Amino acid sequence: MFFRWDWLRPVLTAPIVPTLGPVHPDVLTVGLFEDVLRAADTGAFLPYDKDRRWGGEKDEKVLREDVIHQPGHTLIPILSRRGRGTVKVLAYGLRDSLVDEAAELATKLAAAHDVVNARVVRPLGPGTAHPRGTRIQLKDFTAGPCPAPDGPVHPVTAWPTSVQETFAPFAEAMAGDGLAFLHTHMQAGRCGPVLAAAVEDRIVGAIGPMEIQPDAIGRPQLMPQYFAVLPEARGQGLGRVLWRAAMHWGQSHGAAYQLLQTEVDGPSDHLCQTEGLTSLGFTDTTAA
Repeated sequence: MFFRWDWLRPVLTAPIVPTLGPVHPDVLTVGLFEDVLRAADTGAFLPYDKDRRWGGEKDEKVLREDVIHQPGHTLIPILSRRGRGTVKVLAYGLRDSLVDEAAELATKLAAAHDVVNARVVRPLGPGTAHPRGTRIQLKDFTAGPCPAPDGPVHPVTAWPTSVQETFAPFAEAMAGDGLAFLHTHMQAGRCGPVLAAAVEDRIVGAIGPMEIQPDAIGRPQLMPQYFAVLPEARGQGLGRVLWRAAMHWGQSHGAAYQLLQTEVDGPSDHLCQTEGLTSLGFTDTTAA
């Protein structure tokens, strides 16, 4: 076993696992980190990797020979060849100087692997003062009911054909939020249902795909969704209606929980906080 849990556990201020991202705190074990190292040798998806549903090959892998694992801090570098390539170093530890050490490692490895970008990702605890970056949030479906909301939201396929045909231009307009990518998978029949909000027979918002997969200990997890509302349709409460419809779908289909990542102080962040989600911590990403 490569990792020592007595070294790693004290510095896991937020439940972030390399290449897997956020996990439920109950799932956070040394075994997950060991699994990630083994996957780096094969390039295969782990059975509970949220990215495996999109097919293809795993883009990110841990540079296991360059991991620094010591009492008080652990640095785990990850290589991605997507685009012009990135090395990011997850910096687990409490001392402030750790960011500089991680930045130096990221810069060195980016040059060694001939990629353009070098970044440092630092997990931070939920009690962090003046946080920035991304908040990790937990929706627990066992904590209470998630009733179906009143509003113009249905699966895309349940809308009349004339309304369904407006999804393509909506997805193109919201390509920056991943909706064009999602639409490609919808057309290929390779994803679960997508919920859409329509106003005057035109789709103006969507959330999906709605899919449930077992996590590392077999508990059903509602997978992250793409979520967007056209700018001109915002301010009418459609985002909240879509969100509640998705939560109702997840609970009624047997999900135990969902993990979300929201930009600190962004619209989705405020929505999740007002909906009573639990903050599990933050990730602060900086250029090296």
